[in-house]
Amino acid sequence: MSSEDDSSPIAAAREHALTIIASATILALLYVGRAVLIPITLALLFSLLMAPLVRVFRKGGLGHGLSVMIAVLALALFVGGLATTIGSQVVRLAMSLPQYEATISAKAQTLREMSLGRMQAMQGEAGKVLRQWSGEETGTPAPTAATQNLVSSTRLVPVEVHAPQPSPLEMITRVFSSVWAPLETAGIVLVVLVFVLLEYEALRDRFIRLAGGTDLRATTMAINDASSRLSRFFVSQFAVNFGVGVLIFVGLEIIGVPNAPLWATLTAIMRFVPYVGVWLVAILATVLAAAVSPHWSLMLMTLGLYVVIEMIAAELVEPQLYGHNTGLSPLAVVVAAIFWSWLWGPVGLVVSTPLTLCLVVAGRHVKALSMLDILLGDMPALTMPQHFYQRALSGDSDEIIASARVFLKRRTFAAYCDAVLLPALQLGWMDLSHKTISPTQQVKLRGAIVRVIESLSGETPKASRWKRSRPSVLSDSSVGRVLRQRRESESGRWQGSLAVAPGSVVLCVEIGGPLDDLATEILARVLRGLRIDARHLSVEDMNAYEAEPHPEATPNSVSMVYVVSALPSKEWEKGDNLAADMRRRFPDVCLISVLLPELLAIPAAQEAFATVNHAAHSFEEAAQQAIARFPDNTKQPKRAA
Repeated sequence: MSSEDDSSPIAAAREHALTIIASATILALLYVGRAVLIPITLALLFSLLMAPLVRVFRKGGLGHGLSVMIAVLALALFVGGLATTIGSQVVRLAMSLPQYEATISAKAQTLREMSLGRMQAMQGEAGKVLRQWSGEETGTPAPTAATQNLVSSTRLVPVEVHAPQPSPLEMITRVFSSVWAPLETAGIVLVVLVFVLLEYEALRDRFIRLAGGTDLRATTMAINDASSRLSRFFVSQFAVNFGVGVLIFVGLEIIGVPNAPLWATLTAIMRFVPYVGVWLVAILATVLAAAVSPHWSLMLMTLGLYVVIEMIAAELVEPQLYGHNTGLSPLAVVVAAIFWSWLWGPVGLVVSTPLTLCLVVAGRHVKALSMLDILLGDMPALTMPQHFYQRALSGDSDEIIASARVFLKRRTFAAYCDAVLLPALQLGWMDLSHKTISPTQQVKLRGAIVRVIESLSGETPKASRWKRSRPSVLSDSSVGRVLRQRRESESGRWQGSLAVAPGSVVLCVEIGGPLDDLATEILARVLRGLRIDARHLSVEDMNAYEAEPHPEATPNSVSMVYVVSALPSKEWEKGDNLAADMRRRFPDVCLISVLLPELLAIPAAQEAFATVNHAAHSFEEAAQQAIARFPDNTKQPKRAA
């Protein structure tokens, strides 16, 4: 037994070591083999962009090979046009820069006087004051006669060395050497792209066979998810970026900024770099606008044009078009841009988002890589019940309430209790049963649950009266009993008047299990939020009520009785007996069993207790039963939570 216990930490350490070694090896291969991997990666990503276009050509009646060639040719012409536009515009900009020298010098002098000039003036005044305090003189010493004689006697003649003019052959060689590397990469990308598009379906099937093994279903889902996400992302972003580039071109032409095609093209390309790309181009265009005009209006209009167009594209167009649905968290996008740009340079910066998205999709479908989905994906790391329980353990009820109010804008309080509150309570009950919660955490948990339920149900006691009679969450009473006693401190022992209209009262009776009192109190608050006179009682309360005279009580005031169980699989016999007892006490009422779902428990085979009229399996279903019984009450405005 001890040997197995000792080998478990060793095996875990060995597994972590192998993971670290494998990760380091992959990083080294990515860095060393970047000259080969970058063209292949670009070709694969371009294939996801071009695959829809190839399918369109094939549906039009063209053959597969001809469709691929036309699509690749269109891509090559498009990229070549962009490169030609950028190159010609850069040459024109370089030739025009001397014309802007005077304007740049004047504005630089103005900015210097406004910033550094004032700082230097302040430093000069401060220096004078300091020198006066230290007793030093402020004048500078004149040069001595020996120094002047030394300068005049040297008579040095300056000499300039110029390199010989390059020959035409050397100039051609330099030009080709500077453009050969990009042309080589572009050629490799186009060749690989052609073959990838020609064997697109075959490559997908081979990868499924290679990675899927026996689980073809999971691998197919992963491949389809990745390809659909990336294709949708690329096509949508390409359309948005192209539209933004066109709008920037039109705007810059209207306001009179030179080289508008250059800035529009750079804007469309750099928008593929998340968050920062478009603003880098905006800064350069703004600087040029400041150099062109002697006034500041052109610079401000250029900056305003970028701000307006980018805000419209990012906040209105993109959410409507594809909802920013890349599956990556914003922090992951920034970190990925830094990582891939360090690994592969400028190309890595552009392809950082799609490459990271591939890793997230792999982590979503491959169990061994699930850490990637948790760290980089946009899905919450914790479910809503887990977040509730985690914040309650920390005593942070304010964050729970803020998150709950966002939920309540779309759903009801009963739905929140079903989806979030009850599973969180069951998580706490499991830890409490295993005695893994410290006393301090228990106090924080109880206090947070009480405050959250009171705040969301709108049953918070008034401060003046509550402070005198409220039960403490530090007492031995359960949370449900504490919440009920706080309501009773406002409405009395029987939680309201006994002189009511016939058939207007709904009783919520707890079976008596460890979570039943809290679940019953939650149900009572859900119904009271619907303007229904719901009252939380136990069997002992009902026995005490029957043992006392109540001449003011209205006969037949009860119309519905809920028998509530939070752990029905463990309390079925007790709940069935209680339902039979309620039927004996109230033979004519509508009797409903509320059998709430249990965490990690097999549902009971029975659907309801023997003597009940209906069965509900959630707070929302139980509330619908009451709404059908009291339609006029629920039509009134609800109290604000």
